[in-house]
Amino acid sequence: MPDRCEVLPGDSVVARRGGGLLWVDAPGSPALVAALHACLGVSGPGADRVLAAVAGQVGSLAHGAASFALVIADTTGGTGTGVALWSGKGQPAVDGVPVSGSAVEGGTLASGFQLGQTLYVGPGQAAPQMPPGVAFDLVEGTVPGSGAMLQLAAAAPSSSSAVPASAPSSFTAGSDAGFSSGASRASAAPDSGEQTAFWRPDKAAAPVLRFDDGMVVTVDEDIVLGRRPDNHEMVTSGGARPVPIADTQNVLSSAHAALQRSGSEVALVDLGSLNGTHVAGPEATEWTQLEPGVAHPLSDGDRLLLGWTVITFEQPQD
Repeated sequence: MPDRCEVLPGDSVVARRGGGLLWVDAPGSPALVAALHACLGVSGPGADRVLAAVAGQVGSLAHGAASFALVIADTTGGTGTGVALWSGKGQPAVDGVPVSGSAVEGGTLASGFQLGQTLYVGPGQAAPQMPPGVAFDLVEGTVPGSGAMLQLAAAAPSSSSAVPASAPSSFTAGSDAGFSSGASRASAAPDSGEQTAFWRPDKAAAPVLRFDDGMVVTVDEDIVLGRRPDNHEMVTSGGARPVPIADTQNVLSSAHAALQRSGSEVALVDLGSLNGTHVAGPEATEWTQLEPGVAHPLSDGDRLLLGWTVITFEQPQD
């Protein structure tokens, strides 16, 4: 499986699930985005036929200009091959070299191509390296982004010896812009059972945000949530980590709300958002709108409503 996925900041959509990676820029075409997103779960020898069928529907699903690049990677058994479909400005690339394919109705299709050390999806050709600035390590989920670079894990050598429980992982997060720790990530799921979309080193009793699309974010420092939160002063000053939220309906503010930690306590603060920030307890039947700038302490099970995005706050018990 791919080891690491860095997402370039931007207003398009990047999604990852299993061995699938997608970049799409298709405003006003939710049906096309949904069809491409559904392909992320496809695997096996029939993946090329599924993508060919989707390509034939691009014309009817897209409303206006649409660009996308979708790759389904198969690294099981060390095969390291991929199937890709792209259209418009979209372009997949392996180790910086654009993938070659055959023209089909609705785009270009390639199958059985060899994977290398890096896999790129996005507009144009792959950048030789990630540009400076905020980049996110996406494990699974859907986020805003102008492209994504997948660092593919090297095949592990076969060995009859057991791997120590404390063995280090194959990569560290020290190179993450906006991520301060260089601690290693275990290849297995953490003991807590959480698999984070924006990965941070495991810390005991760290609360998490569970998004309605399945994405999980660890709250181990102050966080700013919004459509493009990387320019907020809390982030630029180094006091908080930005977590962008996909917003196809344009109902979120650039910096919508913040979570502030004080010891083991976490508070939610509305940052003067246009449509407000709402909260409800686990058993509540109505939402309560927060007053901008006033911290609201969160408890385990509280639900947050930002635009149309519902997030559940989970505080592990000591």
